[in-house]
Amino acid sequence: MSSKKILVTCADKYMGSAVVKKFKTLDYDVFADCQELVTQTQCEGLIQTVGDIDVLVLNLAEPPKTAPVQSIKNEDWHVLFKTLVDPLMFLVRAAVPQMLKRQSGKIIAITSAAPLKGIANNAAYCSARGAQNAFIKAVGIEMARSGVQVNAIAQNYINNDTYYPDQLLSDDKFLDHVRRNVPTNKVGLATETSELAAYLANENCNHMVGQVIPLAGGWIS
Repeated sequence: MSSKKILVTCADKYMGSAVVKKFKTLDYDVFADCQELVTQTQCEGLIQTVGDIDVLVLNLAEPPKTAPVQSIKNEDWHVLFKTLVDPLMFLVRAAVPQMLKRQSGKIIAITSAAPLKGIANNAAYCSARGAQNAFIKAVGIEMARSGVQVNAIAQNYINNDTYYPDQLLSDDKFLDHVRRNVPTNKVGLATETSELAAYLANENCNHMVGQVIPLAGGWIS
């Protein structure tokens, strides 16, 4: 019996490395794609190239464009939706037909807890991540009766190269911020996300659908 196939997008950034490493220790044929996914053609081409996919991990990231609401730039708003929201939809739309045909499949989006709480001066980023979360919730409910589980890991304060890189974790000012705002008093390990992704991908996890699961050390609950 062949191994199940997992596709991890943008595998060289954000949570890609941790997820790929975890799934390689399991019985999965891991396809780690590192291209910048922006266009519909790119996304559909990737799904077509990989073929049948048992687990799709939507790992998309873009640095926040911090600004007060009155100063949000159109180009910043558009780039956040172009890199976070559009490819999410393109990839899911392209992958779902094969899963519906088999009446099985898992889609796991690694999103953000930011829109679950809101962050001042980051309305554009929260809006794009919030659109991701809303999309996953709706698609998860839509696919549930077809044997396809769709969920999101909405994380914050997790070590990764895009938002919380190693060098930031040694900054005293940042560490003081963490102590004041994160109940666990720390930034979580990347393996926390990969372990949760592995659980959601497990064939015994079938009753969790359309969930946006906070993973943020108690910053949001």
